[in-house]
Amino acid sequence: MITPTIMTTDPVLTLTQWLSPTFPVGAFTYSHGLEHLVATGVVTNAETFSDWLTDTLTFGAGRNDVILLAAAYNTDATDLQEIDDMARALAPSAERLLEADQQGAAFARTAAAIHNLDLSALTYPVAVGHAAHLQHLPLADTARLFMHAFAANLTSAATRLVPLGQTEAQAVLLQTAPLCQEIADKAITETLDDIASTTFATDIASMNHETQYSRLFRS
Repeated sequence: MITPTIMTTDPVLTLTQWLSPTFPVGAFTYSHGLEHLVATGVVTNAETFSDWLTDTLTFGAGRNDVILLAAAYNTDATDLQEIDDMARALAPSAERLLEADQQGAAFARTAAAIHNLDLSALTYPVAVGHAAHLQHLPLADTARLFMHAFAANLTSAATRLVPLGQTEAQAVLLQTAPLCQEIADKAITETLDDIASTTFATDIASMNHETQYSRLFRS
């Protein structure tokens, strides 16, 4: 029987470690379809990137992932597979499924090893939600930091792809922080029935990225 490591530090510090760029989930290799949007001239500067990021967080995977995270946090192990199956079904392209699957597997593998947890390979938001439940970390903080980490990773990708200057990229991320909090706080009160997406351009971009001639990112 696996005995989880008892947490004695501030839970925010644990979440900061889990969701920082140093945690080995390979987030830096995924752009969520942004690379194709840059290549086709849809995203060209800080303003157009900010618009795209806001839409992705509000109407796409950002909000949906937090709903999935909260569902995984609030359920027992018997329903976890059903939530994970739904997360996989929501992926609009093979690369977006890879993004969720590979990051989730890497997160589960590392979190299980360092905290002595019984964690199976799950999609990324489901794995984080379940691990936070096992470690008794606060759901609101988990959701907020997960959302901000998602936005930060896409900002890092935009910094390299557009390209954006580091200062203007950080200005976009700073402007997005209140939105991350707002979406996360509302999403944890919603259910799987509330999941919806209207980011069709991003979904199509992720499909087109699979056959793009020159690529730096895996999605």
